[in-house]
Amino acid sequence: MELLIIVMLVLMIGGAIFSLEARDLLSAVIAYGIVGFGLVICFLFLGAPDLALVQIVVETITLIIMITVILNSTREEVKKGWKKTTAYAVLAFVFIGFFLYFFNRATDTLTVFGDHAMRMSKAYLQPGAAETGSANLVTGVIFDYRGYDTLGEATILFTAVIGVLTVLRLKGRK
Repeated sequence: MELLIIVMLVLMIGGAIFSLEARDLLSAVIAYGIVGFGLVICFLFLGAPDLALVQIVVETITLIIMITVILNSTREEVKKGWKKTTAYAVLAFVFIGFFLYFFNRATDTLTVFGDHAMRMSKAYLQPGAAETGSANLVTGVIFDYRGYDTLGEATILFTAVIGVLTVLRLKGRK
């Protein structure tokens, strides 16, 4: 599993570098998507499917908004020719293939849906109310036991909102 995480990190670093060096904005945004979807797979490998769900929703919505803004603001990229478009389509299908392969490998490591993994829930249920001091056990688990996880989810959502607001603000200035 560590080898697969290293491969994903290398792909994410490659996507980030390509995003910085891309000649057109659409290619940079798509390469930026490689980083986000790679992070989804890393979250799955590390056993955090809730973070992966938040990240995949935010990444998909952010990419759709960014690509829509780019296509609505510049029409010159569309007229470049069918050869360049075909190359981008082939590259997109290759990336989708890699993503689906690693996504399948990552989801194989998760427990089967419906199986109850009582190993962790017993530690929360029995002494949870006394240890957290919370009247609501769900709140105690979210903020005391899973505090870093909750902080990660909030950071992902905050970063997505800031990114979308930045893109919308840049479009509004022109």
